[in-house]
Amino acid sequence: MSRPEALFPLFAGLETLPGIGPRTAKALDALGITRPKDFLFLLPHSVIDRERKTSLREVVPPTILTVEVEVGAHFPPRLKGKPYRIMVRDSQTEFMLVYFHARGEYLQTLLPTGQRRLVSGKVEFFDGVAQMTHPDHVLRLEEAGTLPPFEPVYPLGAGVTQRQMAKAAQTARARLAPLAEWIDPHLLAREGWPSLAEALDTAHAPQGLGDIAPTTPARARLAYDELFAYQITLALARSGLRSGKGQPSIGTNVLQAKVLASLPFAPTGAQARAIAQIAQDMESPARMNRLLQGDVGSGKTLVAFLALLIAVEAGGQGVMMAPTEILARQHYEGIAGLAAAAGVRVELLTGRDKGKERAAKLVDLAQGKINILLGTHAVFQKDVSFQDLRLAMVDEQHRFGVAQRMELGAKGAAADVLVMTATPIPRSLALASYGDMDISVLDEKPPGRKPIKTAMISDGRMDEVFAHLARAIAEGKRAYWVCPLVEESEVVDLTSAQTRFASLRAQLGDMVGLVHGQMPPLEKDLVMARFQRGDIKVLVATTVIEVGVNVPEATIMVIERAEIFGLSQLHQLRGRVGRGDAESTCLLLYQAPLTESAGRRLRVIRDTEDGFRISEEDLAIRGAGDLIGTAQSGLPKFRVADLERQAGLMAIAQTDARRLLGDDPALQSPRGLAVRSLLWLLDQERAMQLIRVG
Repeated sequence: MSRPEALFPLFAGLETLPGIGPRTAKALDALGITRPKDFLFLLPHSVIDRERKTSLREVVPPTILTVEVEVGAHFPPRLKGKPYRIMVRDSQTEFMLVYFHARGEYLQTLLPTGQRRLVSGKVEFFDGVAQMTHPDHVLRLEEAGTLPPFEPVYPLGAGVTQRQMAKAAQTARARLAPLAEWIDPHLLAREGWPSLAEALDTAHAPQGLGDIAPTTPARARLAYDELFAYQITLALARSGLRSGKGQPSIGTNVLQAKVLASLPFAPTGAQARAIAQIAQDMESPARMNRLLQGDVGSGKTLVAFLALLIAVEAGGQGVMMAPTEILARQHYEGIAGLAAAAGVRVELLTGRDKGKERAAKLVDLAQGKINILLGTHAVFQKDVSFQDLRLAMVDEQHRFGVAQRMELGAKGAAADVLVMTATPIPRSLALASYGDMDISVLDEKPPGRKPIKTAMISDGRMDEVFAHLARAIAEGKRAYWVCPLVEESEVVDLTSAQTRFASLRAQLGDMVGLVHGQMPPLEKDLVMARFQRGDIKVLVATTVIEVGVNVPEATIMVIERAEIFGLSQLHQLRGRVGRGDAESTCLLLYQAPLTESAGRRLRVIRDTEDGFRISEEDLAIRGAGDLIGTAQSGLPKFRVADLERQAGLMAIAQTDARRLLGDDPALQSPRGLAVRSLLWLLDQERAMQLIRVG
């Protein structure tokens, strides 16, 4: 799709802007600025009050002062390295201007004795004398009007000055031709937002600190533009996936009924709702692209298996992919009983399958003899082909971006895609990371799950913890003991898993096992299997056990140095216990004194088991990027929008984007064409590739 001509001046080289040469252009590149248009959405993060005062006597140093002065005597330094001083006088009093390493002739020209100048900079007392060191601005009176009363402060990179940034932003703004409005007129009126031109003028020329707040109409509008452009791209990706003709998979309920009859309990309302949403998507001719989001212990496995059975009932096959072999194996063990009840064949395919065994599985898969395949990314390999793949399922979405979702969907000519994540994500972030998907949420615990007692204990009481553990083991209980690092690090005072393993073994004998990330996978699996069987009663582990390990008999979780873990990590770790019908406990061992934020984190975990409440709290404490781990999540980086404070805008943007594309899939209407300009301005090139004509 070609770029609208009105935008050409904004896509010119940076060096076409005044005051920007090759070196500055390179420095700006580090800030993500490569075209004049990038300055439009790079907003000042604060303002400096440069309002003129009549005298130094009107302010209380240290502070910024802007005042008209008469230049007095110059006092060049007598010794090398000493400052150059210039006496100046305002309408009521005298003070000094101070320069280090300045050339005398330059200062004589800048500040000639006897002339009047406007100076602005930080004034402070030094040895009882008021002085302004290196004023930010020295202007002739006829230039004084060029200094705004409130000067915007931009984010800077090395080798770029505020003056260059302000000038470039001003020039870029002047190059923006009038564009048609892309925001829905009702929304614009309801929110009281200004036009794009007015919003940019206000944002780049704030009239005080109030204009910097994300909630001001100008900033809210620009944030919405950014979120809307992003949601249009996701909605285009989604409609692209869905318009690839799906194959309706209509379940008969025969196999599902067998599984439900074999269960000792009825599904929760949330499970029933999620299954109904999935069944409806699979029945439709459009391809499903859905996220199943469930808290720890909310019963995702059952929902996942019933969804796979719909594919089998409809005469096809299902595949489920997990990020690690240990998880794939666990899913396999978890659904073996359900598969037996349904009478379907489930097989596991991992990187470990070699030779004849692997070849035999592949033949059976291609002939449709295997109904459901579980595996790691090995199921992606070229030689893996299905007879009729209807449903592709991915567990633990975090390691999976939009691109991989599309690749997986491509394995089956028209496979529906279901993604599962055990990490509760606040709604605003779910819309940012998975806006191209429909979302089902499991927010109830299955019946019979008892609450987990959680307590905070200082590591000064370690002996009590050991004694408590010894008593519990004697009663036949099983426990996890999680340590933060594997090797003793000299830098951080963290008890390593190895030393903790040794000390527990000394107290409890050989019923203590150890797993950590540096172990070969086979060895790790062997230790896990011994813990599952009960040969090992205490498993000392690093965070490798965070995701998915299922040992219903384990009822005690000790997390050492709990204060250095993040909230969602603590929540995931605690979720490893409380899976059976016995009472479970989680001990948060911390090293005193606790910082304020660490104390807040531990109290949140102690006081609630609701993963969604914990995730909202986590978002408030850490911010969006950290919460999902921006690098792996593919969470977009927004310049103006603030996902924590403007969560509501994301939902509006998604609804609006989907509605617009429903009415105008090729963006050909007047509003659609206006949206194309927005997509160009905000670098949504992917959207350009996705816009199909007609």
